[in-house]
Amino acid sequence: MLIYERRERPIEWAEWNGRARHWWLKPFVAVEYGMEWLAYGLSNWRFLEVLDYLSRLGVVVAVIFYFSETGDRLKQKHYQAWQVVNSAEGKGGNGGRIEALEELNADSVSLVGVNLSSAFLMGVQLPKAKLARANFDGADARHANLAGASVTDANLQNANLRGATLKAASFANSALNDADLTGADLKNADLTGTTLENADLQNSNWEGAHWNSIQSIKGANILGIKEPPSGFVEWALAHGAVSRSAE
Repeated sequence: MLIYERRERPIEWAEWNGRARHWWLKPFVAVEYGMEWLAYGLSNWRFLEVLDYLSRLGVVVAVIFYFSETGDRLKQKHYQAWQVVNSAEGKGGNGGRIEALEELNADSVSLVGVNLSSAFLMGVQLPKAKLARANFDGADARHANLAGASVTDANLQNANLRGATLKAASFANSALNDADLTGADLKNADLTGTTLENADLQNSNWEGAHWNSIQSIKGANILGIKEPPSGFVEWALAHGAVSRSAE
């Protein structure tokens, strides 16, 4: 911050010039003397002080406008992310969808009903995402993180969820027919009303999973599942599941 003080009038030239002990210093002394007078003159020019105050006021106004437009910038960011997601709808590959989806979810934007069929979403991070009625049909979501997500009434048929983190996620009333859940972590997941026909559940973790109201598990492979809840394996085999290694 600049502080304007009235400067004292410079001493006379004769006294100033006497400061030069060597003749070759006189040009420098003369320049310094001129600068001293210039500084004296400017220190008494209130216009410069006013300009300084105005510049600081401009910074304050800019900061106010910046924060007042935060909502609009956030809306624009979300709009651009949705453009990426929607423009790639029904297409294979990533197309920037992973980053767009993660950005939207990080801002707690609902992803209800999003169409991600056939999308490449390997490793996507969507913990606690709102994905009710989403379409993951044929999507490649290997090693995805959907921990705590709400994926209810969704279509996950033919989805590749190998090694995915699905802890405490809710798949209530969702279709996971023909899905590949090999090695997936379903600890405490809610599978109420789900269909898992012909799903590959090998080596997946079922500790604490809510399985009692699974609608159908016919043809699902439960070979090597980890921490199966009490009675689950017997029930699954009795309802058409199988336990066999690949031939």
